[in-house]
Amino acid sequence: MSKNPRLGIWLMVAAVASFAAQDGFSRYLASEYNTLMVVMVRYWLFAAFVIALALRRPEGVRRATSSRHMGVHVARSLLLVGEICVIVWGYTLIGLIESHAVFAICPLLIAAFSGLILGERILWQRWVAIGAGMVGVVVILRPGMGVFTPAALLPLASAVMFALYSILTRLTTRDEDTFPSFFWPGVIGAVFMTVVGLPSWQSVAPADAPLLAVYAAISIFSHWLLLKCYEQIEASRVQPYAYLQIVFVTLIGLTVYDEVLEPMVALGTLIIIAAGLYALSLERTRKA
Repeated sequence: MSKNPRLGIWLMVAAVASFAAQDGFSRYLASEYNTLMVVMVRYWLFAAFVIALALRRPEGVRRATSSRHMGVHVARSLLLVGEICVIVWGYTLIGLIESHAVFAICPLLIAAFSGLILGERILWQRWVAIGAGMVGVVVILRPGMGVFTPAALLPLASAVMFALYSILTRLTTRDEDTFPSFFWPGVIGAVFMTVVGLPSWQSVAPADAPLLAVYAAISIFSHWLLLKCYEQIEASRVQPYAYLQIVFVTLIGLTVYDEVLEPMVALGTLIIIAAGLYALSLERTRKA
């Protein structure tokens, strides 16, 4: 049951605005420094955040983080690391707007994978919505029209990885508490990114050091907002507001990076969002 739905909605809006700001910083930092280094710093702070949360758990760190699915957590962690690295790299190649336009297909991919991997029953109407979402992606990418580049597939690959990560998360939370599924990706991801990212460390310019610090701080703040949101309201009820991240990211791309919102990108994004909202409405109707 929801505690404070109105507060939960505003916390979700604040969270997606923070994630959009984080993406804006990612785009700049990854264009000045290598992607692995930027994501590594992000994970250091993420790991510090989840460890701090674990230390405050009343049942103790060991019990709070124990899990029967450590192999799955490792797979989830590597998928999330790959997803973040690929999408941040995509920001530097095709920009924020087009990257997020394609990534918007992710909720529909989760719906598709839930049927193919988890064996959940999917109504034919949801398959229609998933198909419509893929049409939206084709509208954005426009293969064969002379505007497609291989780099445009990066956000699509990122969406696939995040969808698989989400499906594996459902597997781990079926029979145990949700905290281990939040804790282990942060810790395992930080260890992995340190191994692969530390050899690529670059000296940070004095003018960029505050930006890197703010970027890391926002990464913690956005996750904290999301946690507080889910304490107030069910995730399914605020999912439509998550699409506001595309709006915030588009504004950042237009005003900060002088990106252009192509008409076909806007059309494709609207198709994907409409399909996603329709699929969400079908899920709510089924549960009701």
